[in-house]
Amino acid sequence: MTSLPDDLQPAEFIRHARQLRALVDQLRGTPLLAVDTESNSLYAYYEQVCLIQLSTREKDWIVDPLALDDLSPLGDVLGDPATEIVFHAAEYDIVSLKRDFGFHFGRVFDTMMAARICGWEQVGLGSILESQFGVRAAKHFQRANWAIRPLPPDQLLYAQMDTHYLPALRDILSDELAALGRTEEAQEIFAALPDLPAAHYEFDPEGYWNIGGVQKMPRHLVAIARELYLTRDEIARRRDQPAFKIFTDKALVELAMLQPRHLADLDTARSLTGRQARRYGDAILQAVARGKDAPPPQPPRRRTPDQAVLARYDVLRAWRKQRALDRGVESDVILPRETLWILARQAPQRLEDLDDIPGLGPWRRAEYGAELIELLRGMSDEM
Repeated sequence: MTSLPDDLQPAEFIRHARQLRALVDQLRGTPLLAVDTESNSLYAYYEQVCLIQLSTREKDWIVDPLALDDLSPLGDVLGDPATEIVFHAAEYDIVSLKRDFGFHFGRVFDTMMAARICGWEQVGLGSILESQFGVRAAKHFQRANWAIRPLPPDQLLYAQMDTHYLPALRDILSDELAALGRTEEAQEIFAALPDLPAAHYEFDPEGYWNIGGVQKMPRHLVAIARELYLTRDEIARRRDQPAFKIFTDKALVELAMLQPRHLADLDTARSLTGRQARRYGDAILQAVARGKDAPPPQPPRRRTPDQAVLARYDVLRAWRKQRALDRGVESDVILPRETLWILARQAPQRLEDLDDIPGLGPWRRAEYGAELIELLRGMSDEM
């Protein structure tokens, strides 16, 4: 970190139940609370939230969920509609906190989404901290293991900075949204964030079809790729590591193509490190052998989209792109991609038909509804 304020006080580290109770008493009824999380997704099979950073306008705290048995008192604060919860890129934090602790949220302000609505070119928190506050974050901590204990002081400081400036950034963006006449638009988007479902991971045994290069393989090689994919997941689960740490998708495809029979054959796999070959070589060779004996898998059946639906989607996407260019924002600020597909499939013909379309709240219906209906009616006349 550089150019930090001289009067910055270290965040209070919350590791005991009595500290958490005292913190919740302090925060109860606060009008604004900035929140961020740090997880161990790069170091565990099932990721978990390892830190929760909190900031009011006056003070910073870091809560250690790995040291606390019950975080439900904090959930009461986060779910209080009287407290505006400020995130930067809220989706990941919300779905992770719901998954691990069952938290619910009342009012949310997302500074990243607000920056995108305002047309800011750089919306990553590191870039914003540097441009708005003259603070430069140590980027190497983005890949840090947040499950280690004790955490080094400079790593804790990095975590603290993720929420310390969010209250002030929220004010800057709130003023800009008002000046641009975009407050209602932002509030509509923010209002949908608390309804995001909890994060959920379930291993897909057919997921190897989604690895780049597999679908173009001869079917007998796909059988080998499948066995490597299943073996990789089994090892990752047993070792509590992400699958890519066992070997990458690129290595999986290369191994399926090489069809190694002996450990020495693994030396020719450029995408496999020597350490991986030594540690997992026997399991890899066994997977390859099973794949050679297995019947070729059949590719999953994919429904061919209706041509009329595709045509409507293309028209809607072109409209969205032009709207975004006119405003100087990214296309999904106008409408989410999922909403375009629903509109393309349902082809509503009246304004009232838009009332139940996900992603089309009152503001968006008022702003874009007439244009959307005109587009869809025009296509219906042509078909």
